Amino acid sequence: MVDARRPRAYPLLRYLGRRVRLDNAPALLDDSRGSRSPSRSEHRIRACFRSRSIDTHGLLLITCEHAGNRVPAEYRRLFEGRHELLQTHRGWDPGALTLAQEMAAAFDAPLLFTETTRLLIDVNRSLRTPDLHSEITKALPIAERREIARRYWQPHRERVEGWVRRAVAESHAVVHIASHSFTPELEGRVRTADVGFLYDPRRPGEVDFSSRWLTALHTERPDLRLRRNYPYLGRTDGVTFRLRREHPPERYVGIELEVNQRFVERGGPTWPGIRASLIASLREVLGPVQQTRAGEGSALRPTTEEPTSIDGTAPESERVDS
Repeated sequence: MVDARRPRAYPLLRYLGRRVRLDNAPALLDDSRGSRSPSRSEHRIRACFRSRSIDTHGLLLITCEHAGNRVPAEYRRLFEGRHELLQTHRGWDPGALTLAQEMAAAFDAPLLFTETTRLLIDVNRSLRTPDLHSEITKALPIAERREIARRYWQPHRERVEGWVRRAVAESHAVVHIASHSFTPELEGRVRTADVGFLYDPRRPGEVDFSSRWLTALHTERPDLRLRRNYPYLGRTDGVTFRLRREHPPERYVGIELEVNQRFVERGGPTWPGIRASLIASLREVLGPVQQTRAGEGSALRPTTEEPTSIDGTAPESERVDS
C-alpha cells in the first residue's frame, strides 16, 4: 500500500560523515559488536563527505512490512480455525503501522506498507530463505507459492527498492526507517527492552544515526529500556539487508525500529506517549527540515496509478487493527 507524500530533504552530513561521541551518553547495550577503532572503509566514507563529492541532503522513507494480518479471500481456506493465531505476533506487528503513519505525517515522508499477514508470506524475508513461508503455506505446491510471492511479496519489495533506487540515482542519500514491533515474550524468554534499534554495525552511517537517536530518546524518556541490535541483529535478512547490498553506506542508511508490543496490549496513555517521544527524538536527530529543490519530489513520489492495496481481495478478508 502507498501513502504518497512529497519527500523532504534532511541534512545527513553530521551523522553519515563522522562517528558520534558517546562519552557522556547513557549505558546503551549493543548486542552486535564491541568497541573498535574506525575501519579503513569508514575513513574513506568520511573523506568522501569532506570532499563534498556527494549530495549531503537526504530523503526520509518510512516502511512497514508487517502492518496487518489480512488474509486474501482465495487463501481463507488455509486459515480456517486459525483466527487466534492471526491475532498474535506471528500474524503481524501490532502497533507498527500506527507508529509508521504518525512518523510519516510528522516528517511529510512517504510511507510504503503491506497489510497481508506474514503467515501467508513474509515480505521482510528474501525469496530463498526457509522462513519466507509459515507452516501454513510451506507445504503448498511450488507453483502456488510462486503465485503468492508474485501477488503479495513482489509489489511491496519493488515499490520500496524502486523508491530508494530512484533517490540514489538522483544523487540523494536515503534514511529508511522500517517500523516493527516485537512480542514481550518468546519461547518462554522475556525480552529485556522497550525499544530496539536494528542496524548493520559495519556501516558507520547506521551506527551514528542509531546512536544519536538512542541518545535523544534516552534524554526524552530515561525510563525506557533501550537496546541496539535487539531483539534481533540488524545485519540479518530483511528489506534493509537487501538494500544495503545494492547501495553504498554513504547513500543508504537502513534502520529497523522495534517497539515492545506490551505497550500496545496494555493500552492507555503509555503507548501514544512512546510514539510521541520516538517522533520528538527523531526530529532532533534529523535537524531542521530542508525544502527539496524544485521538481525533486515528483520523481520520487510513489506511484498511485496502481491499486492502493496490494492485497487483491483484502477488503473481504480478516483483519485486526492496531
